[in-house]
This record gives sequence, structure tokens and C-alpha cells, in this order.
Amino acid sequence: MAAVGAGTVGWRRHTEAAAGLVEQLRRIPPGRPVRLAKKTSNLFRTRDDTHQPGLDVSRLDGVIEVDPVARTADVQGMATYETLCAATLPHGLMPYVVPQLRTITLGGAVTGLGIESSSFRNGLPHESVLEMDILTGAGEIVTATPDGEHADLFHAFPNSYGSLGYSVRLKIALDPIEPYVHLRHVRFELLGDLVDVMGSVVESREHDGERVDFVDGVVFSGEESYLVLGTFTGHAPYTSDYTGQQIFYRSIQSRTEDYLSTLDYIWRWDTDWFWCNRALGLQNPRVRRLVPRRYLRSDVYSRIIRFETRHGVMAGIDARRGKPARERVVQDVELPLGRTQEFLEWFLREVPIEPIWLCPMRLRDAPTASHGEGRPWPLYPMRTGETYVNVGFWSTVAIADGAQDGDVNREIERVVHALDGHKSLYSDAYYEPEEFWAMYGGTTYELVKKAYDPDGRLPDLYTKAVKRR
Repeated sequence: MAAVGAGTVGWRRHTEAAAGLVEQLRRIPPGRPVRLAKKTSNLFRTRDDTHQPGLDVSRLDGVIEVDPVARTADVQGMATYETLCAATLPHGLMPYVVPQLRTITLGGAVTGLGIESSSFRNGLPHESVLEMDILTGAGEIVTATPDGEHADLFHAFPNSYGSLGYSVRLKIALDPIEPYVHLRHVRFELLGDLVDVMGSVVESREHDGERVDFVDGVVFSGEESYLVLGTFTGHAPYTSDYTGQQIFYRSIQSRTEDYLSTLDYIWRWDTDWFWCNRALGLQNPRVRRLVPRRYLRSDVYSRIIRFETRHGVMAGIDARRGKPARERVVQDVELPLGRTQEFLEWFLREVPIEPIWLCPMRLRDAPTASHGEGRPWPLYPMRTGETYVNVGFWSTVAIADGAQDGDVNREIERVVHALDGHKSLYSDAYYEPEEFWAMYGGTTYELVKKAYDPDGRLPDLYTKAVKRR
């Protein structure tokens, strides 16, 4: 029987909210830009201000119901993973893939891609979606499934970033869990050894005789890197807490194993935004002790960064001090496993950013549709049966004399493309149109766009991702 409990909104409220969203879209005059009015965002590319109100999606931020027997959940598109996990964990279930930050929404992860340490066995968030209700640019809500009437929209939706429509409801499969996660931190002094062991773990789903349910890694330098291997367990001799004064990524260097509750494991990176809150001074113990625990969250930090991006307060102070301007280098890229070492060595040599996050992934069983060469998702064409590694790096670099803002990002794009990789589009992109469409959907995207947004009410993917509109 489906469960409607704490954190759930029920079908009646959802139906009313969905109908209200359709009416909002219909009231926007033709020719006016359409976008969402969201309280939080995990995008790291600036957008031009249209001075137009967005669609109010505040009533579409809950879980409709959880079915613990079928292991499914019906979820509104703007529900955060924090809300979703709070509704599913009491049933001993969790989403197949939970991106690392609390306020990432389910709809955002599906239309923008998400990844985490279960992705080596569970793929990407959209691969556990059974069906979606999508508000299209044509002003109607359609139900898209892998092999139904709107299968073309279902397969093109991942990595479309709202350019094909907005998910109003998603039905997803859920994974059974245990109360705790046992962590092993395996150190490597050679990047090649780390990549080899990572590939072995992905294939065998075990290491040194113990099952592996989660795997990610951190590169501190070419001579110090780690795999973090997690295994569900029903018992734990102790549990660590990284939601206050302790810092998770530093624990990787100082201990060989650890235990976390499953809830704390899911959000282990959120407290320190991986390691990016260093820029805010929050890893200084004296500063950290002054900050209430409730503010040690990625969404708080992202609001501070968006304020700085808009107003340039610290950039102005640095300029007055004679410091060089800085380029934001905030990217996640996917490389085939066999090209990962080559990319890491190039990156460590050319780009002064550390640490670097690693997360292996494989697509799950291919859905009904396939768009050539075993690539079932046309807007982010990974191949089934191949292991990829997400490489994440999030910081800034000084702009050298004679260089321009964006030069480092452009060079990263060039190298990633040369190594048969792709980059996520949540952050700055600099591709020329022909190159962009060759990598992100091309003709397939154009056909789906014409079918579901014939009047072009929603900006297309290139306009959103590169032109920042």
C-alpha cells in the first residue's frame, strides 16, 4: 500500500498545483521569455536578467507518495533530494542515485544530470525514472515513458536543462538500504594504480573480498589520491559526524576506515560543499565554531557565491589590492576510464586546482530507444557497456597577463573533447554552435524541440548553456 506520511503532499494537492502551473504559462504573453522562479539553484553559470517574473513552482516541491512494496515514489519536480530522502529512508529505501547537495531537485537532476557514488552500479538519476509528467513549451502536460507515445521526449529530456519543458511529476524506482555505511579509504601514490583499481571495483563490485556499494575518490596531488569504498551494513561499532566541526574530506587522509549512518553518508559532502567553503574561511576552526550548524550547508554557501557573482564585492577589494582578476573554473566532465589518467595528469600539470573529485559510472541496461552506437540518451551520448569517470573541479584561477576570462575553461573543453569526453552544462560553456550541437543532441534535439515547443517559448539548449539566457 502506498504511504502518505511526513513530507508527502498527496495527489489532490499535486493535481491542483500542476493545473495552476499550466495556467501560469498560458498567461505569459507570446514572445516573453519563460523560466522558473526557484528559491535555490545549483547552476554555476550566470544568466541574463530578463526582468520578467518566472513560473512559481513553490507548490511543486513535495513527495506525492511512497510505495514501499513496489519500491517506487511519485515526486513533484521541484522536490529537493533532502525532502525526498526524508520521505523514503524511514521505509528502508532511497533513490538509486542521490546527488551530493541537499537542495538539488529531482527534476533538476533528471533534466540537468546528476551523479554520485552509486552511479557505477545505478547509472544516472534519469535511469531510475519510470515515467514523467512534463509541462511543455506548448502549454500542456504530457506523460512521457520509455516506450509510450512521448518516448522521444522521455529520451531527450536528460541534459535538456528545461529547454524542452519542466518535469511536474516523476515516478522513480527506489533502492533498498541498510542503516549504516562502512567506509574504506584506500590510498594510492600513482594515478595509474588508482584508475586500475577503480576499474576493477566497477567490474567486480568488490575489493579485497568485501562487497562495494559506493565508490568515489579524491585526488590531492599526483602522489596522493584515494578511493572511498562504501558498503551497506546493519551494524556499526561507532558512527562519525561530519555535519559540525569535523570535515569529511580531511578524514579521508587521516583514517583508513570509518562508519556513517546512511543519512549522514548521503550528505557527507554537503556540509563543506565538498571543500569549496575554504574560500569562505569556514575550514578555519576558530571561524567554524562561530557559525551555527544549521548554516553549514551548500545552499547557504551558494547564495553567498551568487551574491558575489552579481555584485563583485570581493573581486573589487582584490582589484584595489593589486591582485589579478580570477576566472571561475567550476566543471564536471566525464572521461572514458581509459583516458582518465591522461586527463588527470594534464590537469594537475596545467590547472592549479586541488583537490579533484572522481566518481565512476556506467549506464544501466539500455532503454527501448537507442540513438546509434549504443547511446540511448541523445543529449549526453555515453555508450552502454563502457565505464566513465566523472572528474569534478570547482575553484578559480588567476587570469595571467595577456589572457582572457574563459581561456582556461576553453582549454579544458578542448582537452576533454580530444579525449572522447563530455562536460556537464550546469556551468560556463564556450562552444561554437556547430561543435556544441555535434556533441549535445543535434538533429534529434531539433526534432523533439519542434514537436513539443513549436513556437520556441523556451530558450533552446545552446541559448541557455552557452549564451546564458
